[in-house]
Amino acid sequence: MGRAPQRDLTTGPIGRTLLLFALPTLGSSILQSLNGSINAIWIGQFLGERALAATTNANIIMFLLIAAVFGFGMAATILIGQNMGRRDVDAMRRVLGTSLGLFTVLSIATVVVGLFAAPAILRVLATPAEVYPLALAYLRVIFVAMVPGFLTVLLTMALRGTGDSITPLKFMALGSVVDVALNPLLIRGFGPIPALGIEGSALATLIANGVSLVALLVFIYARDLPIRLRGAEWRYIVPDRALLRTIVIKGVPMGLQMLVVSTSALAMIGLVNRHGTATTAAYGAANQLWTYVQMPAMAVGAAVSAMAAQNIGAGAWDRVGRITRVGILTNLALTGGLVAILTVLDRHILWLFLGQDSAAVGIATRINLIAGWSFVLFGVSMVLSATVRANGAVIGPLVILAAAMFPLRLGMAAGLEPSWGSDAIWWSFPAGSMGSMLLMIGYYRHGGWRRGRLPAAPPEGAEKAMADCEPAAKPMPVG
Repeated sequence: MGRAPQRDLTTGPIGRTLLLFALPTLGSSILQSLNGSINAIWIGQFLGERALAATTNANIIMFLLIAAVFGFGMAATILIGQNMGRRDVDAMRRVLGTSLGLFTVLSIATVVVGLFAAPAILRVLATPAEVYPLALAYLRVIFVAMVPGFLTVLLTMALRGTGDSITPLKFMALGSVVDVALNPLLIRGFGPIPALGIEGSALATLIANGVSLVALLVFIYARDLPIRLRGAEWRYIVPDRALLRTIVIKGVPMGLQMLVVSTSALAMIGLVNRHGTATTAAYGAANQLWTYVQMPAMAVGAAVSAMAAQNIGAGAWDRVGRITRVGILTNLALTGGLVAILTVLDRHILWLFLGQDSAAVGIATRINLIAGWSFVLFGVSMVLSATVRANGAVIGPLVILAAAMFPLRLGMAAGLEPSWGSDAIWWSFPAGSMGSMLLMIGYYRHGGWRRGRLPAAPPEGAEKAMADCEPAAKPMPVG
């Protein structure tokens, strides 16, 4: 695979560096979505609607767990990025060790929940009786699969914090290929492989996650990457209280942002369902397109976060402002261009989901026309949020997101629905995105987030730990 492309994000041309960092992250997101879509096709085609409904119920639970882990992983990534900007490899490994200890505990807790609490969770979700046995069988295996999944997520996010977005893409691709290839074999059976049904799909994910994690670890140690631990550094896995407290305090609000978005989406679906099956189908098809429309903004946001964190750690505040401006312009170009293409071709793309003769196609086209461009504004908010979070400011973006999702978006949709009909729902998207963008601009310019500081490393015993730790193979962590 060649040398791992660790990048020093504190020097060089900002625009080129940001784009080269963002594109592999975008590729990872696309692969992940395609992986889920293809597996859903396998399950739907081979096992039918009940099995597909079972995985939908299980996915709700998985999303809640991923939301919590995502927040902690983002907090660790920011700390890693800042320490890399300071050229403090030991402090970075301390953060990684504490994060690994935390994720190990979370993984064990996940297995326990999967084995003992899965039936109760499914009952709380009011899972239909005919779906319940399939959902339970799937969920118990998938909980185990999330253990290597969690650890892989942490390692890939840590790599991005060090400036490497290529390696996560490679091993995301490896896991996706294994998962997609094994799904039909384990669901239907082949030769000596027995037909395992829906459990086979979950087992395929477990195997794919395990293969991806082991291969990633082999690569990290073979290339002596900065995030490897050796010798006395393994004691860093015992969580340091100060770092653990920082990761939890900063990680919980970032995880809550995902919960805010999902809760708002559930409430929005409730409003959409009032307008009939065709409108619901149209909204579902539009959401399929929006999944991909949001990806450039999320990739650019991840790149801005990593770059800003390293430059904040290096004290290069002039570059932080330039990174933010370039990130906004890059988002406008990528997301704006994608929205323009989908606006021209949306009817043809929507036919893939709804068929050419469906009455929902016209509704979905109108939804895209009114709401689709709002994701350009959403991208501006993502970039600004990524910058302020890179300095540990996580409460402001959470409050702004909650205000945009609930009082602005849902408030407008519910309040104007009696007079505007379903158009009130579609217009609430640009209204919420505009409100979020304006609030984030105000917070970015006047919110005082620059005054915050995250700890570089635990103050106690730092000299001894620095003496005991094994240095990287090079003075600079370039792989």
